Amino acid sequence: MTTTFETQRAALADVVAIPVTPFAEDGSVDRAGYRALLRRLLDAGITTLTPNGNTGEFYALTPEERRTVTELTLEETGDGSSVLVGVGHDVPTAVASARHARDLGARMVMVHQPVHPYVSQSGWVDYHRAIAEAVPDLGVVPYIRNAQLTGARLAELADSCPNVIGVKYAVPDAAKFAAFARDAGLERFVWVAGLAEPYAPSYFSAGATGFTSGLVNVAPSVSLDMIGALRSGDYATAMKVWEQIRRFEELRAANGSANNVTVVKEALASLGLCRREVRPPSRPLPEDERAEVAAITAGWSV
Repeated sequence: MTTTFETQRAALADVVAIPVTPFAEDGSVDRAGYRALLRRLLDAGITTLTPNGNTGEFYALTPEERRTVTELTLEETGDGSSVLVGVGHDVPTAVASARHARDLGARMVMVHQPVHPYVSQSGWVDYHRAIAEAVPDLGVVPYIRNAQLTGARLAELADSCPNVIGVKYAVPDAAKFAAFARDAGLERFVWVAGLAEPYAPSYFSAGATGFTSGLVNVAPSVSLDMIGALRSGDYATAMKVWEQIRRFEELRAANGSANNVTVVKEALASLGLCRREVRPPSRPLPEDERAEVAAITAGWSV
């Protein structure tokens, strides 16, 4: 019987939360803290989670830590249908991570953009095909940050691998996204705005039905307000939410997104929910920016 992945597709058309990975005082993964942050998201009404995403410091975690984060997420949710596990690095590592996630009950994986310095378009297809073919029972979601990749290449991948069901599109160009989605097949995939709330309104207007979020760790209700407005086509309300979060997201995006994770952890630290420590090549905020983040966070209903 052919798998339709309808449950997984529905989960992608939502707020796709990227949980942070909190660290304990000794630098290890704070297991209890991580579970508490997940429970806070779930209790707030967030249902789709991406462990081992970039906001979770994927590239700064060891292989064992990535497995731990996957295990904790699936234990806490109790249902893998809405868990989108981040995998990547070399093909054998990505395949092993995807199979590990599958064996724990996950039903989807997100494949991080290849970070190899030399990525050809046909090689991009080969990389994702090798992973998708290794786990045909999982929904596969490529994370696209490469502005040179064409929609035709994604369609080529899906022709070989029908389990490629969605796309996290993170090229900061709404016009390019609109063209890419139509070249690949607008109705064929679930389109997730991969640059979070700041880009969600423009990407939804072009066909996206979900968006990723790191801010959701801090203020789940704000992200839910935006998805609600976008689903109803109320762009005026969505832009009011956009204005509310603008400065927070500007701080995250500054200097090539150098403090993307740092700002989120700082906000959580100001609420007493997480230690502020991040791992290199990220670094903590200076004192003046810490105060600004705390002030912004205090103004939200969290």
